[in-house]
Amino acid sequence: MGPGRGALECRVLLADGTTARALAFADLVGTPEPGARVLLNTSALARGLGTGGYALVVALPDALPADPPEGPGHLVKARYTPLQAMVLGVDEQESEHHALLADADDLHGTPVVVADLHSALPAVVAGVRERAPGARVAYVMTDGGALPAAFSRTVAGLRQAGWLAACVTTGQAFGGDLEAATVHTGLLAAHLVVGADVVVVAQGPGNLGTGSRWGFSGVAAGEALNAAALLGGRAVAALRVSEADPRERHRGVSHHSLTAVGRVALLPADVVVTGEEGAFAEGVRAQARALCADRHRVVVVDAAGLDEALAACPVPLSTMGRGPEQDRASFVAAAAAGRHAADLLAT
Repeated sequence: MGPGRGALECRVLLADGTTARALAFADLVGTPEPGARVLLNTSALARGLGTGGYALVVALPDALPADPPEGPGHLVKARYTPLQAMVLGVDEQESEHHALLADADDLHGTPVVVADLHSALPAVVAGVRERAPGARVAYVMTDGGALPAAFSRTVAGLRQAGWLAACVTTGQAFGGDLEAATVHTGLLAAHLVVGADVVVVAQGPGNLGTGSRWGFSGVAAGEALNAAALLGGRAVAALRVSEADPRERHRGVSHHSLTAVGRVALLPADVVVTGEEGAFAEGVRAQARALCADRHRVVVVDAAGLDEALAACPVPLSTMGRGPEQDRASFVAAAAAGRHAADLLAT
């Protein structure tokens, strides 16, 4: 089985006699059987990339899948690629929820935690549940990373454990419990259709970065904070923090958060930091105060108990190949944002 629901991991024999891991998304290409011929895309694998670093099954030439059933639904995602998927959007005319969402315009103060990396998702949810174990949490997946929700082991594991009420895939991303055209309708669907108490927004697995100020997929985190605030939600920024990343630009508060939260997020948001002692935590707080300027609000959250909350997470915690033992600050920062969102439920 593959990373998440609907993704099958295979071992394939390449033309040069070597073997490789490959992913087949069964809903798109069918289910490969042992010995089957497969047409592969190996471009990212050949470059040794973490993002896209699998061979991907494009087709089973000898066992093409049946045509999908006709309608309802006319949202086309991964548009104009050979494997574009047509889905039923929660917000479109054929949806039973269209009337509810057609003129929807208000999140009614729902806390919305926005993170840069997909790896922050379970830590944020752990922080929410530590304070409000009965809270209903929805994940709005943006399209900056992997487009198929089935690629995420994290989403599958959190859904199975009951930690996530639903995954809503937005933009070009697809395969969630609900499909939405935009982040805005995804947020509204999480609130009005799922009935979420707290919403977490992050891209799918596979962050793209170029080492430049603006060239990274996490820029969209600032746009998601704007969407949450514009729609009347309580926008909460989960900063990308690291004490172990070998790249200086990601040490302390990552330059991704400095740009996305400090420059792209134009509407007020709560920027969460911990109140822990020590030079590293003090440096993070100083960076947060600087990026907030006169627009955002720095919220200092007590970190006591968050390590235990993270240890109870039903899925593995890993960011850039590092777990809590190697980069504790990364996960505690995300969990603190979740704890703050839970506290907002009582206000």
